[in-house]
Amino acid sequence: MNILTTFVLMGIIDSYDDTFATVELNTNPASNGGPATAVMPVTAFPCDISEGKIFFVVKLHEDQDAFIVCQEDYKVDRPREEFNQCVR
Repeated sequence: MNILTTFVLMGIIDSYDDTFATVELNTNPASNGGPATAVMPVTAFPCDISEGKIFFVVKLHEDQDAFIVCQEDYKVDRPREEFNQCVR
């Protein structure tokens, strides 16, 4: 059996309570297998969670544990120039 040594999973919070969150996890980019459902402790998230919040489970090196990275919330008050920047 082969074990993944590095990976990135994209997750979304389906529901949560004070203790656990039910999440959907997808490979990034998505594969043909579809999403997996998991129950994770709320304490595993380094940010405040809410339904629909996107997060990533990342493992970068074989000898490191996986960790969770929360997607930055969209901020309406950002200057429009930040959204229009292009790489040339």
